[in-house]
Amino acid sequence: MGSKLVPSSVQQSELSVLTMSDHDIMNHIYATHVHGDEKFDVESLFVLIENILKRATLIVDHVALGTQVHLESLEDKTPKANFNPPLCTLKRISSEMQCKTPGEEIAHKTTMSILNKLSSYSWDAKAVLTLAAFALEYGDFWLLAQLHPSDQLAKSIGILKRVPVILRRPGLQKHRRALVELNNLIKATLEVIECIFELEKLSIYDTRDVPALLIAMDRIPVDVYWAIITVVACSTKMCGLTNEEEQVQELSHFAQKLNIVLSILKKQIQLCKQQIEDLEAHRKIKKLLQTPNEIMEVFKALIYAKNNLQLLIDGSTQKTVSIEVLKKKNILLFISGVDISVDEISILKPIYDAIRKEEQYEIVWIPIVDQWNDDTRKKFEMLKSKMPWYVVQYFSPIAGIRFIREEWHFKNKPIIVVMNPKGKVECPNAIHMIRVWGMRAFPFSSSVEEALSNGRDWMGSVVTGINPNLHNWIKEEKYIFFYGGKDKEWIQQFTKIANALANDPVIKDARVSIELLCVGQSNKGEDDHSILGHFWNRIDSFFFSKTQRKSEPDPVTHEIQKLLSYKNESGWAVLSKGSRVVVSGHGTSFLKVLEEFEKWKEYVRQIGFEVCFKEYHDKLLHTTRRCCRVDIPITTGKIPEHMKCPECPRVMEAYISFKCCHIDGAMNGLH
Repeated sequence: MGSKLVPSSVQQSELSVLTMSDHDIMNHIYATHVHGDEKFDVESLFVLIENILKRATLIVDHVALGTQVHLESLEDKTPKANFNPPLCTLKRISSEMQCKTPGEEIAHKTTMSILNKLSSYSWDAKAVLTLAAFALEYGDFWLLAQLHPSDQLAKSIGILKRVPVILRRPGLQKHRRALVELNNLIKATLEVIECIFELEKLSIYDTRDVPALLIAMDRIPVDVYWAIITVVACSTKMCGLTNEEEQVQELSHFAQKLNIVLSILKKQIQLCKQQIEDLEAHRKIKKLLQTPNEIMEVFKALIYAKNNLQLLIDGSTQKTVSIEVLKKKNILLFISGVDISVDEISILKPIYDAIRKEEQYEIVWIPIVDQWNDDTRKKFEMLKSKMPWYVVQYFSPIAGIRFIREEWHFKNKPIIVVMNPKGKVECPNAIHMIRVWGMRAFPFSSSVEEALSNGRDWMGSVVTGINPNLHNWIKEEKYIFFYGGKDKEWIQQFTKIANALANDPVIKDARVSIELLCVGQSNKGEDDHSILGHFWNRIDSFFFSKTQRKSEPDPVTHEIQKLLSYKNESGWAVLSKGSRVVVSGHGTSFLKVLEEFEKWKEYVRQIGFEVCFKEYHDKLLHTTRRCCRVDIPITTGKIPEHMKCPECPRVMEAYISFKCCHIDGAMNGLH
């Protein structure tokens, strides 16, 4: 009569063991653990277990499946010479597992008993000791099976251990499938414990540097539980087979669970190793950049893992070239994802056209992609065709991705890192100065950026190209009202009253020339490629150009910050004289200054239009205070740790908000 499985009524009551959540398991097992970490040579014991089980499972495959066995080809590892195995502990664990009644609940209780006995050992040691206790019995059984035909002592001991029950033809035929299932589960359990062991070895790294390690290490107690309960179930199965019991332990549920555990462990180890590789590359690049000698050395460390050098694409010919073309050159590293727009590429076109005359300068696009797939490759090919400069074609995460994110503050928005021929960083992100000043910022060093951004005549750089008359107005140092907002009625009202002011006899008599330039009306989901979009992009870039350096805020920074705080208001305005900003303000206060012109126009002849306007505006600010808000996209690079209010001496409160305008302009214009 064949072996019987555990009755369904018993299985039904025991399903809770196999469906327990990780949290429930932790609640059960953590009380058994004492943080004493009793010391013994776990590694040497595990070496012996591997030697035993790898040979024993090969013998079983030969017996059950008829596969060829070449035990002499197995390379045994050697434990430390002075290793002293904890034999008494192994025998106590072995006795816990012997001759148990089949069933998941009993396996759970046995597992808890073993964990209590091993309370002062580390989690990996608990698993290794349990597997070692099983290996003693399993290895002994199959050693006797191998020696049984030729050694009388082995034959006699084998009879006591019921080896012939398995080896004889009726028993072998009946149990062949069960033996294969048991053997495969033992191999999987050994693999799980190998993974746990590997994670323990990786634990020398700080979890702040390898975040995946923290998650993996937190799971180890649960993984150890599943390894031990599986070993207990395997022991019960083996006992059932040798004793020819009617009811034998069902292993399929344990196999399913252990395969899930093994899959998770492998993914965690792979992720940990990737993060460790990124960490080592990060440290290497950081060390290189402390005392750089040659741009090629830095470039290789930044891009290619383990000297796996690849060719560059020359965008002007779309042919591959050696990275030697970058030797002894100043390089602009254009770093971005593959979800960038034509506009973000186009800002570099005039720079490329200008610097190609200078043989010492090159632009290289480094695409940052966490996981390459058909979609990202398609986007890459599309973008590559739009770029005349060099392109890195490396379809793996680049070696320095962690360094780029942490040290250069790359957050998926494009950055441009400028390096000299020695590999020294001249500017960690030149994209903001290029957006504002273009080739005027050449050679795009931090010192040039500082000189340009500290000038008070900054408005001309921000508004360049948005109106054909602007150049002459600025050259003639006319007063200019720049204005815009979300409220169409406010814009119309401001235009009407400002025009009236500009044409007022008092203004004319004072020979004050005033021009008006409506930048545009802000709409929900404003297109970044519109005049208003360009204006605010440049204001944003000017702001980040100022704040990404560690200098104290100056009057220009405050003025830019104040203007940014009006970005989402119903109305805003700036009064400049040529390129020099006189005053900027909220739509309400500016409109009121214009509406109350009658109250201050008599002073225009005495002290001048500019002083009158500014003093009256400042006076209104003291009587009406509004909340000041500055929105900074978190993807734009280095975010200021704190920010002073542009309208009072206080430090502004920080908030996090989320925004979606239901548009996708990432690939706009590329198709």
